[in-house]
Amino acid sequence: MRSRDFGLTTTQREIRAMAAQFVDREVAPHAREWDRAERVDPDIVKRLGELGFLGLMIPEEYGGVEADMLSYVLVTEELGRGDSSVRGIVSVSLGLVTKTIAAHGTDEQKGQWLPRLVRGEALGCFALTEPGTGSDAASLTTRAVRDGGDWVISGGKTFITNGTAAEVALTFARTDETGVTAFLVPTASRGFTATEIHGKLGLRGQATAEIGFDAVRVPDSARLGEVGKGLAIALGALTRGRVSVAAGAVGVAQAAVDAAVRYSTERTQFGRPIAGFQLVQELLADSEVDVRASRLLTHQVARMADAGIGPKEYAVDASTAKYHAGETAVRVTNNCLQVLGGYGYIDEYPLGRYLRDARVLTLYEGTSQIQKLIIGRALTGVNAMV
Repeated sequence: MRSRDFGLTTTQREIRAMAAQFVDREVAPHAREWDRAERVDPDIVKRLGELGFLGLMIPEEYGGVEADMLSYVLVTEELGRGDSSVRGIVSVSLGLVTKTIAAHGTDEQKGQWLPRLVRGEALGCFALTEPGTGSDAASLTTRAVRDGGDWVISGGKTFITNGTAAEVALTFARTDETGVTAFLVPTASRGFTATEIHGKLGLRGQATAEIGFDAVRVPDSARLGEVGKGLAIALGALTRGRVSVAAGAVGVAQAAVDAAVRYSTERTQFGRPIAGFQLVQELLADSEVDVRASRLLTHQVARMADAGIGPKEYAVDASTAKYHAGETAVRVTNNCLQVLGGYGYIDEYPLGRYLRDARVLTLYEGTSQIQKLIIGRALTGVNAMV
């Protein structure tokens, strides 16, 4: 019982079908193994590039795939259904880094980075979050100081997805007391260090790192956009990124429903499948309704973007979708785990991983509380006290 095809074009259906087939054959069967090993197979990045999933919405002249935002959302949902770690790799490298270079980069920067990022020969990371700032991105302390024709960057970042695997770090650093500037920092630069964070609750297959900048020197040609305009670049990227996170949340919630429905029809208690018990059907029905609502909210934002509305104009809608879908993913995976009972608690079944992976969706790229502040401010016109 699905209503996921309504309003989709033939091309969009084909893109989603290709993503679903890829996930079912090359991602989902390995997700438990990658979760246990805390590392996805690096070759999966090359496959993502070969299939065009790292080049969606990037101009063809750089090897990208001309696609709309809704197609990107459909692919992201399918990747989330298979493994949130793989989805995260794509959301960050493509959604936050490649798209930002395409939007704000010079011709030289685009030529240097886009073809390799699109092909999966290189990954990008988004170096914004710092140990002492978190949600308060405007208060970051990493600094970039002019030295002739170069910039010297010093400071540290944390919780950086792809941090130990990336070849370019889209880095945000303070360049004066009021301004933040964006830089494309090659991770091979002298003084750049990345240390993987282990022991995460979820997203274990995805590399997450602490990054250090010990007087990292880059030329002015590595600067992305104007001096002092980096925060606007970061916030625009995060608005787009929240749509991707929402789609991934829909994917993991859908995977949980699929697993719980399948289990409930196979598991027997008291002489019949547990699918025949009213309270089990209630858990499944509530979960299905939640997933559908989140999917519609997410698709709405994608359609707004495809209609030519800019990130500033759909920022509140993106926050609404991200907030609803992230919280939905936690609630749905928890309810579906309940359907499996004790079996949901061991990793022979995927529900425990779904629940662990879902939890971070309420934290990164803006916590649920930050999304509420954005929505509340839009409704009232008043900045809430934080």
